Amino acid sequence: MANKEPKILEIPKICDPRGNLSVIEAERQVPFDIKRAYWIYDVPGGKFRTGHAFRSQEEFIVALSGSFDVVLDDGQQERRYHMARSYYGLYVPPMTWRMIDNFSTNAVVYVLSSELYDPADYIEDYQEYKLLKNGK
Repeated sequence: MANKEPKILEIPKICDPRGNLSVIEAERQVPFDIKRAYWIYDVPGGKFRTGHAFRSQEEFIVALSGSFDVVLDDGQQERRYHMARSYYGLYVPPMTWRMIDNFSTNAVVYVLSSELYDPADYIEDYQEYKLLKNGK
């Protein structure tokens, strides 16, 4: 993906009377090589996942069950994406501040990542993020 902007991408949905199936393959539906997958679940009502950004990691976020909002901030503008279908995913480029909130009951957030877990890649202070993003 040459233009590294947040974008909703469609995941193939194979309809079958026995149940639908969707598939994600690296560099086909997801614009990076997948190195890690994790999921977030059992988020208590009214809670949210605090914001952070990654220096180099790219993510692809899917609502496997239920719904939630992903709030993305590029340092200039904030956008909210409502995730409620398992056949759409949200591409999140590096250096994008993100927070997840508005979880429905039994929501499951599935995240595919371009990198292995590295705490040094995390930016957890919004002011530091803005300084880095604006090159100051």
